[in-house]
This record gives sequence, structure tokens and C-alpha cells, in this order.
Amino acid sequence: MIHAVEAPARLQEGKELFAIVLGCSASRVPAEIVFDQGLGDLFVIRVAGNIVASSQVGSVEFAAERFGTRLVVALGHSQCGAILASLEELQRPTKKQSKNLRSIVDWVRPSVQALLATELRHDPPALVRQAVRANILASANQLRHGSEVLEQLIQADGLVVVAAEYSLETGVVDFFDGLPKAA
Repeated sequence: MIHAVEAPARLQEGKELFAIVLGCSASRVPAEIVFDQGLGDLFVIRVAGNIVASSQVGSVEFAAERFGTRLVVALGHSQCGAILASLEELQRPTKKQSKNLRSIVDWVRPSVQALLATELRHDPPALVRQAVRANILASANQLRHGSEVLEQLIQADGLVVVAAEYSLETGVVDFFDGLPKAA
């Protein structure tokens, strides 16, 4: 039997979201656990490869406007299966891939394809590491520049979009792009 966690009374009163997290759907990277947060602290959107399709953008817009949340984290992770599948498909296309999986590959493709033309193609572990980073950065940039609503919130209301990678090997999150400059 599965038991539900009892919701604290504060959840019924309203939302006090700390951040919006667009992360990968991998079971190894649940944002609430990665960031040691509880119920009602994060607005989490999970999709394979942390891709940024229109429904994900709409979800970020919703949370930022409705709840006033001013931090968006594009969170990817090392050894991402969606990135690996995309690299494999780009190097050896298959006829059997479903159109739905292909849609994920097509979202990832622009951020990783150029890497295959570099010397990284001869070093698969380094290629995967760089492809993961490139995809996370592309997701963060898409959120920053792919929505008039989010652009307005960035310009006028202090919304910040950061790129971060969770290391499955160390358990550390590296925020590598978009952090505000220290004063």
C-alpha cells in the first residue's frame, strides 16, 4: 500500500515557491531532493533532456507570473540518457525510433550537433560532458530569449534564469551560467 504524505497546512494557504526548476525527468535527479527542499518550495517541470518546448515555457511563465517566483533553474545532469540518445541518433540514425522520441532528439540536436564536428567526436566521455553542458545552456537561453513574458519579467521584475548541472558522480550542483554578478 502506498501512503501519501500529509500536506502541511501552509500548502493550503498559498504558494511560497523558492524557485522554478526545469529539469530532466530522470529518476536519479528529483529536484526537491537535489536541492533539499520540501513540499511547496519548488515549481518543478520535468522532461527528458530538460528540453524547452512551448509547454515547458508556458509552465515557467505561469509560475513566474502567478506566484511571483524570480529564480528559474535550467537543471541538467551528467550522463543524461536523452543526450546520449541524441548523440547516438546523430551519429547512427535509426529507422525504428518513434516520432515522439525523435521530437526530443530534434530539440536537443541544435545544442550538440556542432560538437560532433570537433575533435570531441573521438573522445566519447568528453563529448557527452560537453553535450550535456551545451544542452543545459541552450535550455537556459531559450527560457531567457524565447518568451516575451519571461523577457519582460527579466527586464522589469528581476527574474533570473540560471543554468546548472547536477553531477551523478559527486552529488554536487554546478551553477555555471546566469548567476548575477557580485557587487
